[in-house]
Amino acid sequence: MAKHNDLGQWGEQIAERFLRAKGYEILFKNYRIGRLELDLVVCQEPNELVIVEVKTRSSDLWQDPLAAVGQQKQRHLMRAGNHLLHTLNTAHAVVRFDLISIVGTADDYQISHIEDAFYPF
Repeated sequence: MAKHNDLGQWGEQIAERFLRAKGYEILFKNYRIGRLELDLVVCQEPNELVIVEVKTRSSDLWQDPLAAVGQQKQRHLMRAGNHLLHTLNTAHAVVRFDLISIVGTADDYQISHIEDAFYPF
């Protein structure tokens, strides 16, 4: 597996532990719809789905990881989230899009969680 894939998987594991510690229930990890993927789908309240995009970097020297979630990525997340809602037959659930940024190494990293990072447009 490519080094960047290993880094991404590590970041998703850190994000999962972080969210569990905050009381979130992990419903799906790496949920795929065709070529689209949702990193984490979690629940904090009944009838609420939180779609979490995780961005991991070893350094933020070149770009803040959260800056990598532009409008096109947001559209992909919304499309995949809409598909998931219909698949689960929960079209009336409250949906929120969060972003988690992890920068660093296993020995020293910073994590940032932005709730309601963007809204469907």
